[in-house]
Amino acid sequence: MSTDFSAQQAELRELAAARHAVVLAHNYQRAEVQDAADFVGDSLELARKAAATDADVILFCGVHFMAETAKILSPHRTVLMPDARAGCPMANMVTAADVRELREKHPDAEVVAYVNTSAAVKAEVDVCCTSANAAQIVARVPADREIVFVPDQHLGDWVQRQTGRRMILWPGYCPIHAIIQPEDIMARRAENPGAKVMAHPECSRRVVDLADVVTSTSGMLRYPESDDAPAYIVATEVGLLTGLRKRYPDRTFVPASEFSVCANMKMTTLESAIEALREGRNEITVADEIRERALRAVERMVE
Repeated sequence: MSTDFSAQQAELRELAAARHAVVLAHNYQRAEVQDAADFVGDSLELARKAAATDADVILFCGVHFMAETAKILSPHRTVLMPDARAGCPMANMVTAADVRELREKHPDAEVVAYVNTSAAVKAEVDVCCTSANAAQIVARVPADREIVFVPDQHLGDWVQRQTGRRMILWPGYCPIHAIIQPEDIMARRAENPGAKVMAHPECSRRVVDLADVVTSTSGMLRYPESDDAPAYIVATEVGLLTGLRKRYPDRTFVPASEFSVCANMKMTTLESAIEALREGRNEITVADEIRERALRAVERMVE
């Protein structure tokens, strides 16, 4: 029996209106949180929504680096998180000190950082990228320059193959995408004849090579619009299936692995969202000096 969240969702929306707040939820959030948000999307889409809004307060239902990115782009707004513990294991795999050390070893290299990094790391790099535009960003780097890519080795490997550019890859990864194995894809294909596989480029090469399409979460949400498969095997965090099923109720969406659940994303509940907004709890701050340098790397990406 499904739980009725309508009263809490209504309370959150009323509170947001009273506080002149916008509620943003990442594609991997709990279904009931996504349903209560003003905007649902990937981390960059949401940061852009935050920058474009006239709200006084941004309630970011996601993980820490995402709320930080919103603060980088919207320094004069209050940015709150429902649960301060919601971090990103991949983002935590590289530090600002690591990037400085890489620069010492490769002084002439262009340093590209996946947006899934802390503000402190963004402040040390040349340009940021998302999973959707990583190949374009890397392709723009002059051919005679070395490229360092942090922190996701799997996204980096995929970009190398898309662009033909060799890169120095930091050995970070997303544990939630690493859970998905080739055997999972083959088993789901056997169970769902005619289904197409959509894989996130944070998956390993062995998984990506079995996919019909490799794309970002926003890309996966768009793909069935121009495709006619009856079913899709979705190789990313299970939260994305909420948006896919809502958009395409006539299609079947199957998780590649039911274990691809990000505990950090699921920390956000309607209760914690309501409390954070009511009490102004878990405010995100970024020191001006770090914010200004990080903003340059983010703005270069958005150009």
